[in-house]
Amino acid sequence: MNMTAEQAGLMLADPVSYTDETRLHQALTLLRRESPVHHVRAPGYGPFYAVTRHADVMQIERDNALWLNEPRPVLAKSEFDRLAREQAAQGFALKTLIHLDDPQHRVVRAVGADWFRPKAMRALESRVQDLARRYVDRMAGYGGECDFATQVAVHYPLYVILSLLGLPESDFPRMLKLTQELFGGADAENRRGESPEDSFAVMMDFFTYFQELTAARRAHPTDDLASAIANATVDGKPLDDLETTSYYVIIATAGHDTTSSTVAGGLHALIEHPDQLVRLRENPGLLPLAVDEMIRWVTPVKEFMRTASADTTLNGVPIGEGESVLLSYPSANRDEEVFTDPFAFDVGRDPNRHLAFGFGVHYCLGAALARMELRALFAELLPRLDGVELAGRPEWTATTFVGGIKHLPIRYKLRK
Repeated sequence: MNMTAEQAGLMLADPVSYTDETRLHQALTLLRRESPVHHVRAPGYGPFYAVTRHADVMQIERDNALWLNEPRPVLAKSEFDRLAREQAAQGFALKTLIHLDDPQHRVVRAVGADWFRPKAMRALESRVQDLARRYVDRMAGYGGECDFATQVAVHYPLYVILSLLGLPESDFPRMLKLTQELFGGADAENRRGESPEDSFAVMMDFFTYFQELTAARRAHPTDDLASAIANATVDGKPLDDLETTSYYVIIATAGHDTTSSTVAGGLHALIEHPDQLVRLRENPGLLPLAVDEMIRWVTPVKEFMRTASADTTLNGVPIGEGESVLLSYPSANRDEEVFTDPFAFDVGRDPNRHLAFGFGVHYCLGAALARMELRALFAELLPRLDGVELAGRPEWTATTFVGGIKHLPIRYKLRK
């Protein structure tokens, strides 16, 4: 399908574009080639520049003093931005790590950083392996056919991250629904409603739940991440309820939705590239490289926004103070200048300079955990898998922020 750069740019503000990856990547390839820093004026949105080349995304990520997360960390319709500003003016607006800039970002990030360092990951590894085994065992009990996305991929990483937080298993379904509503606001199947008020109602439900959790962990601290957040201090002062809730929200949501998209998308990629499935099964030592290729291939975080704190230029394009850029991670991760044969799924790709976790001070806090979860699940699944194929058409989430395959019907043979 022929399209202009203008049409390609508008696709980045259309959630439905992300349900058709072939067409989306045609648009992104065109932008990288013809207009890598492209001004977009999409109906209902404030204007922005779409940044589609790996080098330009890296330049922005490296300079967090020039390119700020505030006041527009993600792409949202103007009415959502307006309501968010009103909420902030009233002192009620979640400020997660993706909303913050240094020096506040550095201090707040440190509250949970130790829980995601290598030592903590090693302590968690056996637990993650047990959970991986549990979910592959469940697949064995499904009779050779399931919706891998909804029956396995969304539950396994949710269980890991909420166990780390220390939440009771009885609350997991509630957290799953709230997360899907939060990230699926543009998806007819997942959203609570279409209005900004519906989205903020989801936030209020998160706030109510985590406010109660904070109070409980302060009254009776336990050895979990929720207690560490509830009892943390910054500059000698405890975090307030909005700060603790913001922390919980980013851990509980980003800590599982991105990984679940990669679990489902990774298996889909192996099904679509059976030669790579055979290669990986015959060479299990490739699994760490294969996991990073799955992450590159899926790129579950589609974009973050940055706002220029001063007049500047990017790849020869002048950008004024206060103007916004959209960092297109799916595009950067298919950049022909960086990746050899970028549209080939290669389980042995090395080096793999993907930007799915970001770069610099905002590099994903849970990157090591996500990699460990993916390694554990596929290390358990692949040796037991005697065959797998699609049993229906996959479906992708309509989103401009976080998402991937939401339905993956498969037919398979699995050893007990």
